Amino acid sequence: MRVELFQPESDTKPRHWVRHDQAFAMMLGPGSIQWGSKRSALEKFDYTAGDLALCHRHEGEWVGLMNVPHLQLGISDAALMASSDGAYGEVELHPSRKFACSRLSALVAAARAEMVAGFPSGRLFLDSVEQAMAVVLVEGYAVRHRPVQIYRGGLGSARLRRIRELVHAKLGDDLSLDEMAQSVGLSTAHFARMFRKSTGETPHQFVLRQRVERARAMLRAPSARVLAVAVACGFRTQQHFAQVFRDVCGVIPTQYRQEFLDSEVSCVSETHSEDTQRL
Repeated sequence: MRVELFQPESDTKPRHWVRHDQAFAMMLGPGSIQWGSKRSALEKFDYTAGDLALCHRHEGEWVGLMNVPHLQLGISDAALMASSDGAYGEVELHPSRKFACSRLSALVAAARAEMVAGFPSGRLFLDSVEQAMAVVLVEGYAVRHRPVQIYRGGLGSARLRRIRELVHAKLGDDLSLDEMAQSVGLSTAHFARMFRKSTGETPHQFVLRQRVERARAMLRAPSARVLAVAVACGFRTQQHFAQVFRDVCGVIPTQYRQEFLDSEVSCVSETHSEDTQRL
């Protein structure tokens, strides 16, 4: 998924755009954009923060003054097809100059927060957000609507074991949702639904928890360094590591390590005291 930030422009000269990928935009503040199928007949659309626009695909359109900050997101064909079970080829969506959707807005807000932070969560987080966006787009805006199938039963024990083995082998890598799905022979959308049904967690939540579990074990080593542990467990920054660790464990990594070391010293001291008393 591509995430791009566009600031208001001062150029009023109409430009002809043709997009061959599927994209939509969310407005980040009040403003307006001039759109039209003809250069001589542009229409001004006024927006407020949170308004959405679903772009035309393969069809040329004229764009005049873009006087509104907005975030533009490109959704891959793979994500759209995975969310339209049984569909092959491109999934066609209804373009719309202006609409509202609370589910899409919340997902865009998550992508924006990730972008502002420098994308610390890696590919798996954005893959998960993209897949959720694709589901909403296919459900509500597909020209040839195919309802998303409901699967029962979740993943079998063999597939869950294969996923755990993959995650543990690649905890330090930038693991993607597509890679996890391919390892068990499923589409990304089907895999994400079945995984959550089986474990009660999204794939991203599961991977984060596994990374924290490994980090806890590594932090107990006397020579462990917090930054080295963060990198070894797949976190891109020490700040992101600290945030996730605190969310899971209730304390930051340095505090967890210090409390563990203090308890070890206390145990050694008590054992030494008992040995002295016996003597």
